[in-house]
Amino acid sequence: MNIDLNLPEDRASPRPRRKSKRVWVGGTAIGDGAPVAVQSMCTTLTHDVDATIRQIELLQEAGCEIARVAVPDKRAGEALKEVVRRSILPVVADIHFDYRLALMALDAKVHKLRLNPGNIHNKDGVREVVKRAKEQKTPIRIGVNHGSIGDRQPGDLRDEAQRMVDLALSEIRILEDLDFDDIVVSVKAFEVPVMIAAYRRLAKAVPYPLHLGVTEAGTALAGSIRSAAGMSVLLYEGIGDTIRVSLSEDPVVEVKAGFDLLKSLGLRDQGLTLVACPSCGRADIDLIPLAKVAEERLRALPVPMKVAVMGCEVNGPGEAKDADVGIAGGVGKGAIFRKGKIVGTFPEDKLMDGLLAEIDKILVENGKEPYSQKAPKLSHEGQLTPGRSVPAGQRT
Repeated sequence: MNIDLNLPEDRASPRPRRKSKRVWVGGTAIGDGAPVAVQSMCTTLTHDVDATIRQIELLQEAGCEIARVAVPDKRAGEALKEVVRRSILPVVADIHFDYRLALMALDAKVHKLRLNPGNIHNKDGVREVVKRAKEQKTPIRIGVNHGSIGDRQPGDLRDEAQRMVDLALSEIRILEDLDFDDIVVSVKAFEVPVMIAAYRRLAKAVPYPLHLGVTEAGTALAGSIRSAAGMSVLLYEGIGDTIRVSLSEDPVVEVKAGFDLLKSLGLRDQGLTLVACPSCGRADIDLIPLAKVAEERLRALPVPMKVAVMGCEVNGPGEAKDADVGIAGGVGKGAIFRKGKIVGTFPEDKLMDGLLAEIDKILVENGKEPYSQKAPKLSHEGQLTPGRSVPAGQRT
């Protein structure tokens, strides 16, 4: 019996990206094969321009590619010109209900509007916004959240996912009827199965790029898991052009989680990929704080690099031999290895110095500048605790 184990759906890589219209948000392309972009939203008051710009700079340093700001009132609208002028990232204005705020955002030359035209009761205002957006080539993201679809009416037999899709389609028709198609769409829900079903259906129904998210996902740990559970399924199927990991956290954490998600699926290859074993009773080194230190010191690596932090010789150079460089723990010391081959041994308190020195060598060998002097400093001291003094096999 012959079985073809190399069918497209069985290959160890994401499926081909869904074809969609190309949309430009400032200088960032989304859709039509462009890399999946990571977005976040500022938590600052937009009218506090200095605070907003500082947060945008921190988001950009973490890898964010598009920043959204809230525009709830006239003060925020008036601040947009300065925010857009000073922002290192494309700026999306988040508008609800008031078309006049959308016009202020367009006056400020924002790079995208997040706007549901069906929520604006002044239809002349909608027409004016869409006309201006078309003239300025400013895309509009329609954002349907499960909580905004209203109560189910008697006799409505549609499931929740279809109700979201139908609302999104009705919003899209408003724009299309005004001859506007520079559109991005999202259908976010807290319940992961509802969110997945909605995006799958929408992906078949429209040609526009899709922004993925699990809304109100939660705090850092629970929210990241819930977001990954929903978005990874869709991204692996080729669905999704931008993502936001929505967390009750510093938005920098959202960006880091988003990039880790994309790197885990092989959709982005950028900066540090940290491989670290979970530690166990075999470990002869204090692995968990060492891995945290490595992640913090190496997070600004300028080139893609896989770095391993392994607790012992069992899970050391052999198991992590595909890593570019790494640490294998010993008794109060550790070995530095490259592609599975040991290149040096250091006491535990010098391991990070040894690892950074080896990374510098790799960079210089590839025509790049050394990294160690530019590496972020530890945010607090004392993370590395003394190594275990008793070998694993002799412990009682």
